[in-house]
This record gives sequence, C-alpha cells and structure tokens, in this order.
Amino acid sequence: MEKFSKTEIIDKAQELAKMIAQTEEVEYFKKAEEKINNNEKVRTKIDQIKYLQKQAVNLQNYGKVKALKQVEEKIAALEKEIDEIPVVQEFKDSQYVVNDLLQMVSNTIANTVTDEIIKSTEGDLLQGKTGSHLRYEKKSRQATREI
Repeated sequence: MEKFSKTEIIDKAQELAKMIAQTEEVEYFKKAEEKINNNEKVRTKIDQIKYLQKQAVNLQNYGKVKALKQVEEKIAALEKEIDEIPVVQEFKDSQYVVNDLLQMVSNTIANTVTDEIIKSTEGDLLQGKTGSHLRYEKKSRQATREI
C-alpha cells in the first residue's frame, strides 16, 4: 500500500479546493454576492443594523435593559426586511448550495478513509468493523464458550 506524507495530502486538498472554486455552484455564489454588494437597499439596511448593534453594546454596558430590548427589536425587524429582499434570498440559497457541496466532499473523504481502513485490515465493510475488531469479537466468543 502506497504511503503519503501530510504535505502531499495537503497539496491534493488544495488541488481539490481549486476544482471546487471553479464549479457552477461557486460561480452562482460569487454572482449572488456581487448582487448583494451592489444593492443600495441591502447596503443601507446593513449599515443601519451595524449602527444599532453598536448602540445595543453601549446600552448593554450601561444596563439600559428596556432601551436595549427596543434596539434589538429594531435589529430583528431590519434583518427580516433584508431576508425578504430577493437578492438576499438568492445569496443565502447560493451559500446553502456551496455548503452542501463542501459537506458532500467532506463526507465522501471521511467515508472513503473509513472504508479503506476496514479493507486494509481485512475487516467487514457491511458491518463497519475492522479486522482487529472482528478478531477480538471472535476471541471473545471463544472465551465465553470455554467458560
């Protein structure tokens, strides 16, 4: 079995990352992000939220509970307004699609590593057990019978 160094694995991961960065999903994300950044309505609302968040921190520091609650409600209302803007929803959808792709890649790597470990130890893929685990179970059953 061929052995690889951490550096070689990182190099392959970077190659894979470059491939992912060139997918339709990532292109969709980049276009959606650009739309958000070019949308005056969204930028204005984000600026308002940032201002209110600073106010909220100050109010919290001074213990102004009632005023803090009002500011937090304004922030929540602005966030809701932002979420209702079509380009924002498109951006969130694009984030979901890219995250889904990254999750699929991560799960594929994890599952393949697990399968390779099981196979290389002469384990059982269907049971998800390594060879050493199967041998331990066999010895354990034999020991139990002898008692």
